[in-house]
Amino acid sequence: MPRSEPVPSPLTLANAVRQTAEALRIAGIDDPLAEARRLVAAAAGVEPLDLVTAPNRPLDTQIAARIADYAARRSAHEPLSRILGCRAFYGRDFWLSADTLDPRPETEGLVDMVLDLYAKPSRVGYPIEILDIGTGTGAIIVTLLAELPMARGWGIDISANALVTAGRNAARHSVAERVNFLLHDLRDGLDVQRSGEGYVYDFIVSNPPYIASGELGTLPAEVRLHDPVVALDGGADGLDFYRLLAASMAMLAPDGWMVVEVGAGQSAMVAELFQTMAPGADIRTAKDLAGHTRIVAAQPRPHSSG
Repeated sequence: MPRSEPVPSPLTLANAVRQTAEALRIAGIDDPLAEARRLVAAAAGVEPLDLVTAPNRPLDTQIAARIADYAARRSAHEPLSRILGCRAFYGRDFWLSADTLDPRPETEGLVDMVLDLYAKPSRVGYPIEILDIGTGTGAIIVTLLAELPMARGWGIDISANALVTAGRNAARHSVAERVNFLLHDLRDGLDVQRSGEGYVYDFIVSNPPYIASGELGTLPAEVRLHDPVVALDGGADGLDFYRLLAASMAMLAPDGWMVVEVGAGQSAMVAELFQTMAPGADIRTAKDLAGHTRIVAAQPRPHSSG
């Protein structure tokens, strides 16, 4: 009598995590177990706690196929945030799309800088206007509006699809009524009019493209293959957009601030650009956790009362 083939055991949450973690480990992914847990939870549509409280829950073939797809994509070094479709930023989750930069932890320092500059006696409690240039996901402007209930925001981007994503994030975090997103290219200047009046902002913020064109090919695959090139390419020396931003300081209110993220090693050059455009400008900087100066703020016309 022929022997029957053993019936394979159904895939469970625990097995899926174990198999995915092993695949990620072989692919050289840092902290494969933690990432495997996030991928499996997302693919199975369960909460992370379910991986602990219900490890033997069986998974159907559709979910198993989705887990395998996620594991293959991450093993090929597609960013976890791209696979999951969102990124945590300043304690909030933001939707991503193919046309948006994936917000990085370094950019949270820009938010910290603005909040610190806002927390001056001359500003606290007063309404302010903030312009976010190259808004992408809207992570910066949405976060600032969520943190500053008295603020109103404007976000511009060259990608209509990015603006759709930013709008979704504004709605997700309940600030949509205080922000307007506009399709606009900084290279065309800031001559768009608002209600018949010129733009005057308390803060202009930006995380512009700052990678030198010749260095794009050296970026990690997670960045090079998945972030939009237009959000990375800063021209021959990486400073093209800072020159445009320096010229845009004319749009600041008398005591307004330009606050930007810069690449490692660029802070002195960016500060010089700002001071050349606005001699005597007050310059502030902030470092990231690695000790690199990553945030530069400039106030062209320092307020006498600070």
